[in-house]
Amino acid sequence: MQMMFDGTPLDEWTLFTMREVARETDGPLRGGKPWHVAYSGGKDSTVLLDLVKRSGVPFETYYAFVPIDPPELRRFIFDQMKLPQNRLHVRWPKDSFISAARKRGIMPLRNRRWCCEIFKEHATATGGAILTGIRWAESAMRRKQPMRKGCTRKGGGVFFHPIIGWTNSDVWTYIREQNLPYCQLYDEGWKRLGCVLCPMTRNTKQEIARWPFAEKVWRQICQATFDRRRDSGQRLFTTVEQQWAWWLSRDAKASSEDDCPLFDGTLE
Repeated sequence: MQMMFDGTPLDEWTLFTMREVARETDGPLRGGKPWHVAYSGGKDSTVLLDLVKRSGVPFETYYAFVPIDPPELRRFIFDQMKLPQNRLHVRWPKDSFISAARKRGIMPLRNRRWCCEIFKEHATATGGAILTGIRWAESAMRRKQPMRKGCTRKGGGVFFHPIIGWTNSDVWTYIREQNLPYCQLYDEGWKRLGCVLCPMTRNTKQEIARWPFAEKVWRQICQATFDRRRDSGQRLFTTVEQQWAWWLSRDAKASSEDDCPLFDGTLE
C-alpha cells in the first residue's frame, strides 16, 4: 500500500480522514443520519465499502438497480447483499427505461445522459452524506472534483469521496491485501464495469458480442424515441435503423468526459 509523506499507509490515512469528517458537528452526519454509501459492485465501491466498515461510522449501502448492468455484475452485487455486515439495499427506479425514453423522445447521449437521472440520481437524494468511490485518475472531469462537495439537488446534503486520490494500483493493492471479493469480469479483462452500451463507451461491438441482451433493450429504446419524434413531427431520421446506426457510432460527443449527476453533485 502506498505511503503518505509522513509514512502513514494510504488506507490508514483515508480511515483517519473519514473519522475526522464524521466527528465534525456541522459535517455530513448532521441530523444523525448514517452515511449513504453509493455502491455499484465495481472495484472502487468495493474498496469504499470495506473502508466504511473499518471506520466504524454508521452507514447504509445502496445499489441503484440498472436493467442494463452486466448479469455477472448483478450476481456479484446480490451475493454481497447476503452478507448482513454490508447493509446493502437495492433502490429500484421510479420509471422504466422504455417509458422514460418515450417521454423524452431522445436517446441518452454522451452529453445528455438522462439515464443517470432515472437510475442513479433518485437513489442518492438523502439530504445527508453520500459517499462514492470516484477517483481523480478516472477522467479529466473527475480531476476537477474536490473530496467534499455540497449537493445542489432537492434535499441537499454533501458528497464525500474518500478514495478520490487513490490510483488504480492503490485500489487493486488494497483489494489483494484485504482479500476482498470482486466481480469476475475484471479477470476477463474488462477495465470498468457498468451499464452495457453506456453512451460513454466506445467498445460497442465488443459489448454487444458479450451481452446481446443489451442490444435488444437499447433497440427498444431507440424505437420508442423514434416513434415519439415521428408522431410529434420532429423526426430527425428517415428510419429507425438510421437513428440506431448514428447512436451506436457515438457521433454525439460530449462537452465533458463525465456528466453523471451522481458523481458531480449537480443536475444536468
